[in-house]
Parts: sequence; C-alpha cells; structure tokens
Amino acid sequence: MLECNRFIRNKMTKFTRVAALLLPVVCMILLLTQTAFAKNTYLINDGGRVTVHTTYATDPATVLNEAGLELGKDDTYTTQEGIGMSEITVQRKQSVYIDQSGKTFEVTSYGETVGELLNRLNFNLTADDVVSAPLDTVIYNGMTLTISRSVEAEETCTSAIPFETTYCYDPSLNEGDEVVLTPGVEGQLLSTALVRYLNGEEISRSVISETVVRQPVNAVIAVGTYVEQAAPETMPPEPAPEPPKKPQIDKKPAPSKKPEPSKQPVIKDGVIITPEGEVLTYTRSMQSVATAYTNTDPGCSEWTATGTVARYGAIAVDPKVIPYGTRMYIVSNDGKYVYGTAVAEDCGGAIKGNRIDLYYDTEAECWDFGVRGCTIYFLG
Repeated sequence: MLECNRFIRNKMTKFTRVAALLLPVVCMILLLTQTAFAKNTYLINDGGRVTVHTTYATDPATVLNEAGLELGKDDTYTTQEGIGMSEITVQRKQSVYIDQSGKTFEVTSYGETVGELLNRLNFNLTADDVVSAPLDTVIYNGMTLTISRSVEAEETCTSAIPFETTYCYDPSLNEGDEVVLTPGVEGQLLSTALVRYLNGEEISRSVISETVVRQPVNAVIAVGTYVEQAAPETMPPEPAPEPPKKPQIDKKPAPSKKPEPSKQPVIKDGVIITPEGEVLTYTRSMQSVATAYTNTDPGCSEWTATGTVARYGAIAVDPKVIPYGTRMYIVSNDGKYVYGTAVAEDCGGAIKGNRIDLYYDTEAECWDFGVRGCTIYFLG
C-alpha cells in the first residue's frame, strides 16, 4: 500500500511539471489567435465621401476592396493611425488641362490647389500674369487652367489728320460746275502710346504724347452760280452807231468798290473768299497799325505820290517796307472793318515801318475808323 501511494505521488509530480511547462505556451497561442481574429475599424475618405468599414483584414488594399472602392491604374492611397481606428485616404488621379499662349497640355494632379500645382510644375508667375482661377482653388478632374502672359511696350505710330473742304461761289462758272482751287492734303500726327498685350492681343492703349508733323491743307472748291438768260423772242432794232469820240487821257482810274462792312470774308490756308464771291490767293500776312486819311487833309491832294488819283483802295505805305504797286487785302483785327483790296500807291511823312494809311472819301469816315490794328494779306 505504501508503495502504491509512492508511485501515484511520483506520477502527479511529473504531470504537474509538464502542465506548468505547457500552460504559458497555450496562453501565448490563445493570445495570438485572439489578436489575429480581432476586428479592425477603418475610416476611409474617398474624395470627400467618408466610409467606416470594420474587418479582420489589415492590408489597406484588401480593406478598400471589401469596402467596394475600386482603385484605378493611377489611383493611390495613404494611411495613418487615428484615434481608435485607422484612416485610409484615397487619392484619385485628376486630369488638368493647362492652356498657355494658345498651347494646351495635360498634367496629373491628386487634389492639390492651383497654386501648389503650378509650383510643382515650376511655373514662374509674374505680377502681370493672369490665371483663370484663384491660386487657392482645389483642383478637380477635367479642370482647364488658362495662363495669360501680359506684356507692356511703348509704341510710336503715325496717323492722318483729315482736312476740311471750303466751298465758295463763282459767278463765272455755270451753275452746278465745280472747280478745285486748292487740293486738300491730309496732315500727319505722330503719337507715342503705352500699349499692353495679353497673349499677344492688345487690351489697352494710353497715349503719352502727340506731335503734329504736318498740318492739313484744307480744300477750296469753287461752285458755279451763272445761269444763262433766255433770249427774248423779238429783238429790238439796234441803234445806229455813234460817231467815235476823241479819246481823253485821264490819270484817274475807276474807283475801287467798298465791301459791305457787315459781311466778312473767308480767309484760310492761303485763300481769301470775299463777301462778293471773288476768290483771291495770298502768299503771306503781316500785322500793321492803320490810320485813315482823305485828300482834303493838310498836305494831301487829289494825286498820290505815284501820280495816280487818290481814291478808296489806294493807300499810303512806307515803300521801304511795302513796295509801290503791292496788292493787298486788309481787314481790321477787331472784325469791324473790311477795307478789302488795296494797292500801295502813296506815302506820308508819318507813315514809317509797318504803319499804313487807308484812304477814305470823307473826313467822317476817317474819324470813324480812327487808329486800329489790321492784318495785311499780300495777294499773289
């Protein structure tokens, strides 16, 4: 009996030892098995669409496949550990089209901003460049970006200055006929401008300076007013010719016709159109101080210094300044007097330099004229 108990005691001691050795191993296996078969939770962000997926899988690709998210050839993802779950961010390929200076090319993006994309592509933007979208705009698939290059340059160009056309009436031409007395010539304007171009197209222009290189010459056209009168049906008999009279030699020429003071001539670009419709041309003009005289003034007579009759239109000048025989057209600067056509035929002791003395028929006219500034147009 004693031996039996001893045998049983030895057997129990061996079993205890074996159990003590196997117990840690079994616990380790059980722990590993529990870890391997534990469920994991993932927060999946696919372009703003968030999905929570719980699975025993640990491979992100498997997790995405289980969640029904299929990745394209160029799609990718990133992972990171979150609080109580893992995070998987899917990055889908985005095709972006960039149009620069008329050339378009395609680039790939993964959800970055416009500024980040341009920096990654090494686009050196200047302050004058224009981008079709703000730089903080998030890229989306199929987006088109237009980059416009701005250039500013200073340019000089010429342009034409149009001429005007003046019409005058000519009773020597048939009614409706026109004759060009002075051809019109366009002027020329030189302009300097600051021009801004965007992709080669002008978008603004500001003029810096303008210079008239050539003044325009206005055209003068004479329009005929003559209308031929119809002959009467019956003509009266012609009177018998008178016997010829002995010609008389008289130094008195026909007096000049005074222009009406209320009518003003048209004077422009070397042409004078008188109130009576006569067309004159002049070569130059001169400012003068004018007085008035008549043949009854002390020291004056009916004859001029050149032997002609003192009359309206024969004026006194300084022959050193205005030679005798010079034809002129004279108007007062205040516009009240149009003396009209005149010829330098007389002189006077007080008439020196650019001073002239205008002949009038009466003393009243002389006192009324007084002393005035006048413009002398020397006729061709």
